[in-house]
Amino acid sequence: MRIIARRTLREFWENHPESEEPLLAWYREVEKEDWDTPARVKERYGSASIVGNNRVVFNIKGNAYRLVVAINYPYRVVYIRFVGTHAEYDGIDVEEV
Repeated sequence: MRIIARRTLREFWENHPESEEPLLAWYREVEKEDWDTPARVKERYGSASIVGNNRVVFNIKGNAYRLVVAINYPYRVVYIRFVGTHAEYDGIDVEEV
């Protein structure tokens, strides 16, 4: 998968240094994937939440953080839409970010 906006992850871990290693691990794993459907995402990440508008929510660092991505399955592109704490996540509309 091609991942767009690694910078978003980097900016987040600069403010939350304990998230750097788990976010980099997620990034390295996902760039090796070939997801063509939401079911393929769930096969790899059973705890991921598939939500509307091609959004997927990943739990990062033992569920300490939430990562929301939009996936264009035909083109195999993952767009980072949001990364934050649970409190920050609770303040967004996951289908609109």
